[in-house]
Amino acid sequence: MPVPLADLHLQYQNIKAEIDGAVAAVIRDSAFIRGPHVDAFEREFARATKVEHCVSCANGTDALYLAMTALKVRPGDEVITTAHSWISTSAMITHAGAVPVFCDTDGRTFTIDPAAIEAAVTPRTVGVIPVHLYGQPADMHAIMTIARKHNLWVVEDCAQAHLARYDDQPVGTFGIAATYSFYPGKNLGAMGDAGAVVTQDGALAEQMAMLARHGGLVKHQHQIEGINSRLDGLQAAILSAKLPHLPAWTAARQHAAGLYDAGLSQIEDVEVPQVAPGRTHVYHLYTIKHPRRDSLATHLNNNGVQTAINYPTALPFLAAYDRFRHRPEQFPNAYGDQSKILSLPMFAEITQAQQDEVIRLLRGFKG
Repeated sequence: MPVPLADLHLQYQNIKAEIDGAVAAVIRDSAFIRGPHVDAFEREFARATKVEHCVSCANGTDALYLAMTALKVRPGDEVITTAHSWISTSAMITHAGAVPVFCDTDGRTFTIDPAAIEAAVTPRTVGVIPVHLYGQPADMHAIMTIARKHNLWVVEDCAQAHLARYDDQPVGTFGIAATYSFYPGKNLGAMGDAGAVVTQDGALAEQMAMLARHGGLVKHQHQIEGINSRLDGLQAAILSAKLPHLPAWTAARQHAAGLYDAGLSQIEDVEVPQVAPGRTHVYHLYTIKHPRRDSLATHLNNNGVQTAINYPTALPFLAAYDRFRHRPEQFPNAYGDQSKILSLPMFAEITQAQQDEVIRLLRGFKG
């Protein structure tokens, strides 16, 4: 039985009439850039994430850049972030003008270790970007305590954590701002690139909106120099059609994760995802650890089960950061996880039969 990592076409088929109607409305209105469909999605997503303001943009990478630029990051500033993430998180620190300072993960949840943050703070530190990786929140109470102690801003990277919660508080509501990606494979995904920044701060929201729209909120009235990072109307309408389904899709992912946990937790050498107390995991990815990851991945892929490695190289060890001369002993957890992590098929529509096939193949792996 072939089991894909995700099945975006099946998701579309299940809500085809809603998606087709949304696209047709944008074409009817010729509302391709900004316009009523974008405005509506911004309002709807702000309500869904329990914030006052949502500033849409072209993608989740731009969202990080907009947040830091609006916070007036300057050359020589340092911004602390995790060693385990997609490169957008750290690259946008550099593009905003600052220096990325990496911290190890906590060894259990793949999220940034608060103790490592405390140790990394210097007089040049201005902010922290925790990443709610794979859909599990970082330890936000500890992170916010450190941020308040040192007068640092916090921007939450929520690209993989739509609707996740920490102590029953939505992610994205702890820091000064939070960024989201709506890349097609995300829990809430567009049919192209799309992103957003959310915040409770009206002045910050206005600054980010101007930055995303060539430096002005009204055409030809450029208050500052900005960039072109606008969410297009088609993607906004598609996201609005999908958003009401997100709670049910999230519950389905959590149910599927429970089935995996039950079926895999007793298999030798398989370490299932650990969820810390008080955290609600939304399972953008279901990532296990295995000491013979590459052989296991080959076994699964050869038998029709698609897998992925998110991410095969921890950020400090990418060629892009050779200039820092990082060493494995600085990031023992992130470095060690590089060779063990494997993401299994996970999507809201996955069937029990598909999961049973994945579990059967894992049980039969001899390495």
